Amino acid sequence: MFLIVDDDLAIRTSLKLLLKQAGYPAQAVATPAEALAAVREALPELVLLDMNFSLATTGHDGLALLRQLKELAPQVPVVLITGWGSIELAVAGMKAGAAEFVTKPWHNDSLLQTIGTVLALQQAPATPTAPAGPANPRHQLDQQFHFQPIIGHDARLLYILRQVGQVAATDAAVLIEGESGTGKELIAEAIHRNSHRARQPFVKVNLGGISASLFESEMFGHRRGAFTDAKTDRVGRFELANGGTIFLDEIGELELASQVKLLRVLQDRTYEVLGDSKPRRLDIRVIAATNRNLAEMVAQGCFREDLFYRINLIAVRLPALRERPADIPLLTQHFIAELRATYQRPALKVGARALHWLREQPLPGNIRELKNLVERAVLVSGHEELGPEDFQANALPATTQPGPAPGELPAPGSMTLDELESHMIRQSLVHYAGNISRVARALGLSRGALYRRLEKHGIPYDA
Repeated sequence: MFLIVDDDLAIRTSLKLLLKQAGYPAQAVATPAEALAAVREALPELVLLDMNFSLATTGHDGLALLRQLKELAPQVPVVLITGWGSIELAVAGMKAGAAEFVTKPWHNDSLLQTIGTVLALQQAPATPTAPAGPANPRHQLDQQFHFQPIIGHDARLLYILRQVGQVAATDAAVLIEGESGTGKELIAEAIHRNSHRARQPFVKVNLGGISASLFESEMFGHRRGAFTDAKTDRVGRFELANGGTIFLDEIGELELASQVKLLRVLQDRTYEVLGDSKPRRLDIRVIAATNRNLAEMVAQGCFREDLFYRINLIAVRLPALRERPADIPLLTQHFIAELRATYQRPALKVGARALHWLREQPLPGNIRELKNLVERAVLVSGHEELGPEDFQANALPATTQPGPAPGELPAPGSMTLDELESHMIRQSLVHYAGNISRVARALGLSRGALYRRLEKHGIPYDA
């Protein structure tokens, strides 16, 4: 049984009918006192709570009632209903323990999808048991889920994979946090691959590379003639992802003006193509990733708190490679196997002393840096068995240097300014093992500005 709490008879009636048609029996009440009495009599499976009570009628507000409900029945999930202008109230409700929030006027499909997600999360363990021994080996996870591209047996990684497996079956928004090079995109792909959307598109968007002026065109698409340079129709990223999963990488780099537009879409699940005023519905799963501390950015006013709560229903924190050193030999052997085929060196292997040396390295660029280090050693060394000296000769300094990689600049006049810029960026990417943050600092750019230059020059990168 669901419990609907709203002082508007029309809303109570429409919600009760919608839930009945979806197979959810519901009881509807009009006041906080009735709501508390209903919960005391029989615990509901879920509560739909309107936050905008009339104070003159009830003497209570939705936030006060939410706190009372969570104190009375902390295990019962509460979905808040609020107006768009009261999202700050909804955020306060999330802090007070609400599971999710929707805004009025809602779309029935979106509301039912939100309810389904909350119920699915309620059934899954909130904190999976960390696999600490032989009872939960990696091969058991691989039999249950599709995690094959992810290498490692470390307990921290297995804990994360179990968490990923549990939330993949839902449509819950997931925020993946971790340092650059820790494999955030691989985890996002694993969530999609293990979900009911696996046969639908997986669309990656690097938000750090999209300026505020281009955000709507890139994300929503445009019609020919919508603005001066719109010479043809363009399909937006949301439309490309419809029915599947959209991966919003580097969401911490998104400018504030664009954050508002993104929040609207994620909340309403509708958007408009530039030059076409007809609203379009979205059916997508949202996964976001960042290597920044979004909670700190919220406190500093650099990231919207309401957007943070919208994307952060489930948080997955990836450990740095130095936090799981036992996986370094496994990853190294995996890269060696790939490189044997790439460079046609079937006898190539890495010695035990070299593996021990690699385990002791800080590797600030994490898995990406390890892969680059192994490949450089393979390219430069003529040995069939790589030793520590093969890696030491090609290792980068552990500390960040003040500028890009040392090397001779092209002769004056031999390159255009654009070609020189591309050359410097490529040189720095090699020198800093693809670490975007270090490259940006070395070149005196923000991460967002660097991403835009990478897109401009068609330079491949992995955030």
